[in-house]
Amino acid sequence: MMRVPINLSCATYVACVLAALPFLTASAAVNLTLPKCTGLDSLSPQCKPVEANHRREVFYVGGHYELNAQTKQNVLVDKMYVEKLTPVPKVSKPYPLVFFHGGGFSGTVSQNDKLALMSALNMFRIQAWLQTPDNRKGFMSHFLELGYQVYLLDQTSVGRSTQPDQTSYPTVGVSTAEGIIRGFTRMEDYNDYPQAKLHTQWPGTGTFGDPSFDALSGLALPLTTASQRQESSMRSAGCALLAIIGKSFLISHSIGAAFPILLSDQCPDLVAGSLNLEPTTIPFETIIGSITSPNAGRAPSRQWGLANTPLTYDPAPATPADLKTVRIGVDTAGNRSCLQQADPPRRLTNIARVPYVALTGEASQHTTFDHCIVNYLRQAGGSPEWIRLWDIGIKGNGHFGYLEKNSDEYAKVAEMWLSKVSAGPLLRSTTS
Repeated sequence: MMRVPINLSCATYVACVLAALPFLTASAAVNLTLPKCTGLDSLSPQCKPVEANHRREVFYVGGHYELNAQTKQNVLVDKMYVEKLTPVPKVSKPYPLVFFHGGGFSGTVSQNDKLALMSALNMFRIQAWLQTPDNRKGFMSHFLELGYQVYLLDQTSVGRSTQPDQTSYPTVGVSTAEGIIRGFTRMEDYNDYPQAKLHTQWPGTGTFGDPSFDALSGLALPLTTASQRQESSMRSAGCALLAIIGKSFLISHSIGAAFPILLSDQCPDLVAGSLNLEPTTIPFETIIGSITSPNAGRAPSRQWGLANTPLTYDPAPATPADLKTVRIGVDTAGNRSCLQQADPPRRLTNIARVPYVALTGEASQHTTFDHCIVNYLRQAGGSPEWIRLWDIGIKGNGHFGYLEKNSDEYAKVAEMWLSKVSAGPLLRSTTS
């Protein structure tokens, strides 16, 4: 702060104040330049907080002690970081919400696919739920204001759930800025798939130097390649969390949708419903790029259909090889072909019991393949819903629609579904 010296001699207090006014006005003018309060500029103490009023508590859930072969001492591994956010003044909704942040493409990839994988790789941690990159109210704040108890977590091996045994959780690097631009913020500039040109909702320029773009890039963290170890630890820690907090709705983004699938299989009686923003649990494979983009291809993944670890089918397959598949559909840039079960399909007996919805944005690459996930669940005995947001008038969104300019509309659609399922006969029967 600039200090303006005032050296006055006056007869009375009032006269002294009046004489000082020109100096005070000049001093105040020095500090009248306010920050824009967008992106990283929001760090300024002059920017008002945008999160809903809440109380925050922090816990670690799950895990087990493991003897370190070198030190001969035990360390806690496979633990999961959890934040408990309690709305002020009180909780008024019957079921908590558990948020699973997004990730990147998982599974085994060939050497030829690694460049494409790395260009699209991302692990966007729980801060993405707290506020938007341009510092508007975050997705979870909408639900705190409605009276939901909210739990945010870092996936095992990521962020504050980083594991002491790095050999069991090897990681690969974060997204490049170019990968984020092409995949998420400026895909309309490329011809990777036809729907990309419809993208209009990213706040800011979507490229280097823009505060919102820089804020999004800062959320990226390395992603573990140990998909089976991570899935196993997330099953254990996730069900341990639900056993403590009770039946809850699970809300995910992108590859985070793997974990509601796993918990719906492992502890379905504790899952009220599964709400997934742009899920990336494509059956049996990862789709890298599109057929019109460089380094496009498919890589084997999720050998148990929707997961890399065993799921409960009826009849039960002894090995993944028992899950016979057939490719369905003509593969185009705007509508990808899918691997589905060959007839007769096996039922996902636990997962099919849990209400499921996928939300997809009009300009996202997920418009080209989310039908593969929905159709697989339907074939396996479930009754999944698919809300194509452009069908209900919500236009122009990419993969991060819940962070984009019309994110409030995303939250309203999600709340409508949560309210519908909460009031439905399935949940009414379990609470009566």
